[in-house]
Amino acid sequence: MPDFSRSPADVKRPRSVARPWGVGAATGVGSMPGSDPDEAMRLVLGELEAFPHLVELPASGVGADMIGRGAAHLLDLHTELTVSGWRFAAHAGADERRARAALTRDLDVLEEHAHGFAGPLKIQCAGPWCIASSVELRYGDKALADAGAVRDIAAALAEGLAAVAADVQRRVPGARVVVQIDEPSLPTVLAGQVRTASGFGALAAVESTDAADKLRQVAAAVSAVGAIPIAHCCANDVPVRLFVEAGMSAISLDATLLDDTGSDIDDEIGAAIEQRVAFFLGLVASTDPDPDEKPLRAQEIAAPARRLWSRLGFAPEQLARDVVVTPTCGLAHASMSWPARAYRSCTEVARVLVEEPEDVRPAKENR
Repeated sequence: MPDFSRSPADVKRPRSVARPWGVGAATGVGSMPGSDPDEAMRLVLGELEAFPHLVELPASGVGADMIGRGAAHLLDLHTELTVSGWRFAAHAGADERRARAALTRDLDVLEEHAHGFAGPLKIQCAGPWCIASSVELRYGDKALADAGAVRDIAAALAEGLAAVAADVQRRVPGARVVVQIDEPSLPTVLAGQVRTASGFGALAAVESTDAADKLRQVAAAVSAVGAIPIAHCCANDVPVRLFVEAGMSAISLDATLLDDTGSDIDDEIGAAIEQRVAFFLGLVASTDPDPDEKPLRAQEIAAPARRLWSRLGFAPEQLARDVVVTPTCGLAHASMSWPARAYRSCTEVARVLVEEPEDVRPAKENR
């Protein structure tokens, strides 16, 4: 198991953090199909050799799903799996042990295959709001309904995730650890759309300041051990400004969902880039494309990123510096053959973004 020694969660990081990835970088979101961590890790290190990630294999058993894996990072909080999903428990049980064992197994495989690696290395974990909106209290509703429970989750996750990040750094000394905090449910949390356990109602909306505070606590703990915190959300309405306020060094989102006509999120993305926040843009499909459709060329896949850059008015040569290419989301629902093709496509698209096409110019004066 990782050493869950306590780490200070209140250390603030500098706004500007040196990026360990180079220009024209590409990486994955995290999850993959299959149940063999050795095979998956070899594939990741082979296709994403400059910026690999720890593999997540939801199909490999109890506790390997996103919520179970996230709960395995909670220091001094215990969970169990019920017919309705994960629930907090008074003591550690078999389900929790399996989840922690799956995490340790994947870290062991990472250590074995990444021996001698030097460069950025990404790990992933469900964030505090994702966990709070998914895990039920022992005798009641989702943990999100209890402000005290949410505080406990944020504190436990901050310490546990920082401990795992430090453990990865010890296992792979040449790596610069990047910690991706997954918050796919955050837009529904902010909108008051998380259903109660009964399904007949919805829990109250969370204030954006409170949401940012809890994320900042986790980001600060990760930064305190020398890792780089980034946030991932593949929903339509990504809370970009909130992630910036929480101290994230980068934001990962599905760029194919961005409105080409421009919107408020464009302004938030532009403001974030001006504050030296990087973006991990999901451009490559996360599931196999229709075999009857003509495969897209790298230039076509890169088009949403170029159009975004044109709308924002940034210099084209800045695109590959501020953007890392990824799939649109995790690959857990893809075929076994798709991850290799998807990651190869990500690296090809990243190379394309380094090149400035003649027909792409800023739509307004460079910022």
